[in-house]
Amino acid sequence: MKKKAHILVTNDDGILAPGLKALVDIVSDLGEVVIVAPDSPQSGMGHAITIDDPLRINEVHAFNGIRAYECSGTPVDCVKLAMNVIDRDRPFDLCVSGINHGSNASINIIYSGTLSAAMEASLVGVNSIGFSLLDYSFDADFSKCAPYLKSICKQVLDEGMQEAKLLNVNIPVGDISGIKVCRQGEAKWVEDFQQGTDPRGKKYYWLTGSFENKDPRNDTDINALDHQYISVVPSMHDLTDYPAIAGIKSLESITI
Repeated sequence: MKKKAHILVTNDDGILAPGLKALVDIVSDLGEVVIVAPDSPQSGMGHAITIDDPLRINEVHAFNGIRAYECSGTPVDCVKLAMNVIDRDRPFDLCVSGINHGSNASINIIYSGTLSAAMEASLVGVNSIGFSLLDYSFDADFSKCAPYLKSICKQVLDEGMQEAKLLNVNIPVGDISGIKVCRQGEAKWVEDFQQGTDPRGKKYYWLTGSFENKDPRNDTDINALDHQYISVVPSMHDLTDYPAIAGIKSLESITI
């Protein structure tokens, strides 16, 4: 008899986020689910970990009998605690993170707590997927993408991911044309800081900006999303720019 898959569900929007509940509903019949998520929103935390304060875990009874815990730390802290404390004696077969409220396509993966949580699990060999819906509203509709996400999770559980360990999956709003496996688009944020003055007369700055895509190629996640496809990008941890190595070899000649 095949053993039930052991599935970790986490996110960066917090334990009460609708996207988390939607993801739990999607994977709940694919195996034994354990939820470990932040006790408050942690968007934009990237791969931050907590080292100066103690971490606290509280059990939450809000998921129809599924074991669930809220953590005082970051999304990455949640994954570390899940693997090393909560279920330390039973490895996970799959880690899914999300469903994030908002895009994590292109350069957004660098800042995303959603993807960093999934990446943390992938670092120790767990097949991991970060899911994001391009809708920032609290009442976002996850129903149209649910069958696709369930099929992706089931295929990864059944067949693995060959060379990959981490998938960055982004979902368009509205009707879905299908799934495109693609690469990360070379886009960026053009940032601006709005200055203001608080009631005590002290200045403060609020980060704003616009997303700028100048990547004309049609094999990117941005292009897929623009054409109502779910984008699936296999991502990795090695940030080495291999083509650039030859061009800076002259640094080796420096002597002091």
